[in-house]
Amino acid sequence: MSFISVQQAIDKGEGQVSLRGWIHRERGSNKLKFIVLRDSSNIIQVVCKRDIFEDWSLIDKLSVESSIEVTGTLHEDARAPTGYELRAESLTLVGESHEYPITRDMSVEHLANNRHLWLRSRKMMAMLKIRSTVFTAIRDYFLQQGFIEYHSPIFQAVQCEGGSELFEVNYFDKKDVFLTQTWQLYAEPAIFGVEKIFTIAPTFRAEKSLTARHLTEFWMAEMEMAWASFSDIIGHGEGMVKHIVQKVLKDNVLELSLLERDTKDLENLLDKPFIQITYTDALAKLKTVGMNVEWGKDLRTLEEEKLCELYDVPVVVTHYPKKVKAFYMTEDQDNPDVVHGCDFLVKGIGEILGGSHREHDLEKIKQRLIDDNEDPSEYEFYLDTRRYGSVPHGGFGLGTERVIRWICGFDQVKDCIAFPRTPERYKP
Repeated sequence: MSFISVQQAIDKGEGQVSLRGWIHRERGSNKLKFIVLRDSSNIIQVVCKRDIFEDWSLIDKLSVESSIEVTGTLHEDARAPTGYELRAESLTLVGESHEYPITRDMSVEHLANNRHLWLRSRKMMAMLKIRSTVFTAIRDYFLQQGFIEYHSPIFQAVQCEGGSELFEVNYFDKKDVFLTQTWQLYAEPAIFGVEKIFTIAPTFRAEKSLTARHLTEFWMAEMEMAWASFSDIIGHGEGMVKHIVQKVLKDNVLELSLLERDTKDLENLLDKPFIQITYTDALAKLKTVGMNVEWGKDLRTLEEEKLCELYDVPVVVTHYPKKVKAFYMTEDQDNPDVVHGCDFLVKGIGEILGGSHREHDLEKIKQRLIDDNEDPSEYEFYLDTRRYGSVPHGGFGLGTERVIRWICGFDQVKDCIAFPRTPERYKP
């Protein structure tokens, strides 16, 4: 017996086929049973008639999430969920399912407690496929641009983004070992050898935040590039985001439709340049819509989202105040109070990508570390990159779950990863 996928059966449209999968829905009587069968490709209606099956007790006990193999004849039927039904001629029960604990309209907490089963839902299946496409698109973009994939350590002895967000670990009783916040301090040394690198890797932030856009464990796509200007970094950020969107629109039509995602905004951005605006000009724009932000304050999610509402494409905010950004960002030559850093903002989410040109002045980096209450001697390996043949360079990090949330139209990033980790949840 040769099995084909549900989607292959739908594409075939007629004739006898053999399918295998799981029961997504079931209903019927003692004479007729309707099954919605799903596999990883799609769903199809299966009809079992009592006069075909001698052992009706087998059919009668089929329940949601039972796994089955079924052979029958395909027929077009507009009333069926995907326009076709399979009239079953033989059926084998592979794995029983007893009182499946997920039904319609379950609470968010119940679904989180049963995440290992909720991954079977069509929503989660669609997300996982889109997520895979996003990761593939990121890798494709960088490889096409001549980057190589590079991996930095997960255990790190120095911090980059903020000490309060570090997860300290017991590393053979050694002190001051942390889970990575970013690859950057260990990525920059490599660009002086291989020049253009990227990674997609897990990232850990001990933020006690329960917002719709924060996780304690998430995945970042990061790049670092030698001989780069600030505009090069922004250009690659825009190019990568557009490449991701274009590939998802091409490869995940079924999944986007299943999620009822109106893709007009995604299609619209492909042929238009992103809006670039300085932090100072962004504050002026926000003021025109009644949001007054004191210069020097970082933009909150509320302000980022409001700024995005003013445009029909993503917004790139540049030249942030130095005091709200990391120590490694280059000071602007004309205004040392701002740095060559940028954030990419999208509607409904806010920031999805942050990047910068990297400071090359050794003494300025040391002073910034001191200002951040860090001991420069702990960063000697990093400072060596400025002592021996430094060149202009920069990079960025993109939060994949935020991108997936934006593309899928979800309300929160917890729906954008198989097993979300938050301050309140570390299992299942």
